[in-house]
Amino acid sequence: MLSDFSVPSCLSFYMQEIHEAKKKWGWNLSLLILVKCFSVAVEVRGFRKMLAPQLLIAPGCLLQILYESFDNSFDGRWIVSEKEGYNGEWKHEKSEGHDDYGLLVSEPARKYAIVKELDEPASLKDGTIVLQFETRLQKGLECGGAYLKYLRPQEAGWVPKGFDNESPYSIMFGPDKCGATNKVHFILKHKNPKSGEYVEHHLKFPPSVPHDKLTHVYTAILKPDNELQILVDGDEKKKANFLSSEDFEPPLIPAKTIPDPDDVKPEDWDERAKIPDPEAVKPEDWDEDAPLEIEDEDAVKPEGWLDDEPEEIDDPEATKPEDWDEEEDGEWEAPKIDNPKCQEGPGCGEWKRPTKRNPAYKGKWHAPLIDNPNYKGIWKPQEIPNPDYFELDHPEFEPIAAVGIEIWTMQDGILFDNILIAQDEKVASSIRDATWKPKFDIEKEKEKADEAPAGANVLGGFQKKVFELLYRVAELSFLSEHKDKIIELIEKAEKQPIITIGVLVSIVVVILTVFLKLIFGGKKAKVEKKPEPVAETSNKEGSGDEKAEENEERAPARKRQVRREN
Repeated sequence: MLSDFSVPSCLSFYMQEIHEAKKKWGWNLSLLILVKCFSVAVEVRGFRKMLAPQLLIAPGCLLQILYESFDNSFDGRWIVSEKEGYNGEWKHEKSEGHDDYGLLVSEPARKYAIVKELDEPASLKDGTIVLQFETRLQKGLECGGAYLKYLRPQEAGWVPKGFDNESPYSIMFGPDKCGATNKVHFILKHKNPKSGEYVEHHLKFPPSVPHDKLTHVYTAILKPDNELQILVDGDEKKKANFLSSEDFEPPLIPAKTIPDPDDVKPEDWDERAKIPDPEAVKPEDWDEDAPLEIEDEDAVKPEGWLDDEPEEIDDPEATKPEDWDEEEDGEWEAPKIDNPKCQEGPGCGEWKRPTKRNPAYKGKWHAPLIDNPNYKGIWKPQEIPNPDYFELDHPEFEPIAAVGIEIWTMQDGILFDNILIAQDEKVASSIRDATWKPKFDIEKEKEKADEAPAGANVLGGFQKKVFELLYRVAELSFLSEHKDKIIELIEKAEKQPIITIGVLVSIVVVILTVFLKLIFGGKKAKVEKKPEPVAETSNKEGSGDEKAEENEERAPARKRQVRREN
């Protein structure tokens, strides 16, 4: 299980243990533990099997399956894929502003693939397994992935140089962002013991990707009680249960029954809840041809109406451009402007009586609807036992035989670092505190300093706090269905700070809408429409043609263009 051994991680774990031991037993026993750690570090590669019974061996030394710090070049330890299409160049580079090295995505708009095989496959069936790694989006992430794939044992003949998106994995974990997608993926491929097929199960409502260019550490903790924890920067962002149908899509355990694929809806099955009353008759006085509006015979032309004045006149101040060529551009016409006489008086041009609603208008007659006596409801096929249904107490995870990065990204500058597979949460916490925390603190301070240069917009700091708060709001569970839309609005506001207030209003509207739905169950009270006092009708069903006709008749006349398009 010990494919890689790291003295620093062992010591980091021990420093915490020694501090606690000093309180309980004093310095003598604490120093003994420290000496023991050094001896284990020296002998671990030659005496792995002898170490297990030792009581004073650091869990950080034994329970670490893989740790890759990229302090040294990855050549020889990680294998770059040679499959066609994967032409992105991996580089061993320092993180910006640090002396700490990582694995760098060096070119934009490329496919990348690189893999490292474990000395021995890591079992996921017994005990806790912790998956952790750091990534820094040094140029942001508009469209691309920054996730890891934990490969299951491959078929005979597979070689690391053949690693691609078809290489089967047990777990895929990490950031992915493009368009409406903004999530920290956790995808599990689980073998159905009945069908023998591998099914991809996605974590529902995963955390979103941090929206800055700082180093972040992602942790997935798989526990023997079927619990999954997702941490971002050491903070729990998501908790789920592998066997819960509420947490994975599709659920790991399939439904007991499924719709019968051979069942067919009978030809006489009537799904109409309402039908036109076959006994209804159009009233004799119902005139379908009566217009919606008629001229108002009581209207009188206002005094001073200028019948002979046009509504628009040539602009007297306009002059023909010097470069106007009538042979090429045609005869020049002055642009039109509103006639000032019309604005001063009651109106110009031919006076026409205004229209009013026709009291005799009833529109097209429709028979009223009644309950359908033959209504049978919405047809559904019969349920039959699911041949692929199974039960289990624990997921049958496939072991991890290799760790790979296989992505297609539009951005370069993505840096991976401190990749860890461990069997103890303390190991992950120890490495996180020793490697990620110092870098993050430095980057955070620099970010604050960069945000407040001389003459900077005073609103900048306030807006950033607003954005941070909005990202937290987007993580609220009751907003999960609207999360992608809210994050899309926030990111739009970050790019155009002037619309921050508008985005705030939009998000408040979304929250209030969801809140009201939670209170009232999303039901709307039925509101009776007051009938038109002059239009008695038994017509209970509107007509699309009628509405279009009404809109067309009410539409104002279009003004002609003032310039001729050449």
